[in-house]
Amino acid sequence: MFGLGMPELIVIMVIVLIIFGAGKLPEIGAGLGRGIRNFKNAGKEIQDEVETTAKLNEDAHSKKS
Repeated sequence: MFGLGMPELIVIMVIVLIIFGAGKLPEIGAGLGRGIRNFKNAGKEIQDEVETTAKLNEDAHSKKS
């Protein structure tokens, strides 16, 4: 239904190049990469915390029985 084809991506890249210039693109890419990495790490930390909490609750429940 909604997708970006090659012509749309080319137009977006040209606009980004005009706005930021060729010198800023590596910095923007590096910043975007760091942001994605931090987002993944935060998601993994939350998942680990949920799993640890579930295991602790399961252990506490089995000790009560």
